[in-house]
Amino acid sequence: MQAPPTPSPLDTMLSEQFAIALHATARAWRLGLDAHLKNLGIGQAGWLAIAAIAKSTLDLSQRAIADRLGVEAASMVAMLDRLEGLGLVMRMPCPLDRRVKLVRLTVPGRELHGKVQAEANAFRANVLAGIDPAQLEQVTALLCMLDEHIERELGFLATHGRPKKAALPLPHRFADD
Repeated sequence: MQAPPTPSPLDTMLSEQFAIALHATARAWRLGLDAHLKNLGIGQAGWLAIAAIAKSTLDLSQRAIADRLGVEAASMVAMLDRLEGLGLVMRMPCPLDRRVKLVRLTVPGRELHGKVQAEANAFRANVLAGIDPAQLEQVTALLCMLDEHIERELGFLATHGRPKKAALPLPHRFADD
């Protein structure tokens, strides 16, 4: 396989500016949404877990939720302990493997997810107001393409001794959407 061509200084500067803008925008989006959800009494990790559980058509294992969110299984267990303590989720043994715990939202958990969705919808509507739908579609397509490129790169790195991060395709990775 041929090495990619060396980028020009202008290309390097533009790609660096893009990376900075992408990171800053993603961070601002998370912080803005988190600020809108603070009144619900749950932090970002909690509402991301609740959204991942709510969006699944099947009961998910603790590991599956951790993989969807890109966090360590131990961190997810601690988060689920807190959510279970609040009465928002319940764990059940898997009928096929008693070592596996499946997670389901409780009625209060589903109610909270509905509130999270309403707040997230309002946040998105405010932030995206006035954005040309065609531009939004183009940027979304670009982000999906970048996600595919990154997944390919991670797969390449995994075959060369570096672990591949667990991730879902872009539309499923971000649980607030």
